[in-house]
Amino acid sequence: MDDAPSRLPAALPALRAKASAAGFTMSCEVRTGSLLAALAAARPAGRILELGTGVGEGTAWLLAGMDRSARLMTVELNAAVQAVAQEHLGEDPRVTFVTGDGGTWLETYDGDPFDLVFADTWPGKFTHLDRALDLVAPGGTYLIDDLDPQPGWPEGHEASVARLSAELEARADFRSVRLAWASGLLMAVRATP
Repeated sequence: MDDAPSRLPAALPALRAKASAAGFTMSCEVRTGSLLAALAAARPAGRILELGTGVGEGTAWLLAGMDRSARLMTVELNAAVQAVAQEHLGEDPRVTFVTGDGGTWLETYDGDPFDLVFADTWPGKFTHLDRALDLVAPGGTYLIDDLDPQPGWPEGHEASVARLSAELEARADFRSVRLAWASGLLMAVRATP
């Protein structure tokens, strides 16, 4: 079976070209993107959080799956990188861009929980994990990627990935599944009371 997505977000080619020109190599893998679109589509009027906008490839996938009533908040530390996403996706009224440190944002956010949290950066994954999980609504989904070895991983990072996976799988309030697919994913769904 060919698992390459057959439907791509309209903005994806332009975002890829800008990422390549800027030397940005940490964009969302296309199979992960297709899963994001499907998860977003499963949440009519959903509230979605993306930690790590990058140039907006994951953002484009999320928007492609969202209905008109759904809302996406996406947080990115690097303003220059996020500017690419804003240039191509900023006209969409469903998305709110936040430029700043994801860890600080997680520490200070006091709004409603989210139906889907995609943590595509260190804050919300390797730091501030508990806070990110607190923001997942009952029945909501938490998704992380890049758990298979990646170029540029710091020394000893494989042990951090193993600890993270074990910690998520041990939680009684989430049901987790590891996916040896795309860049290596882990999806956790918050149990409902």
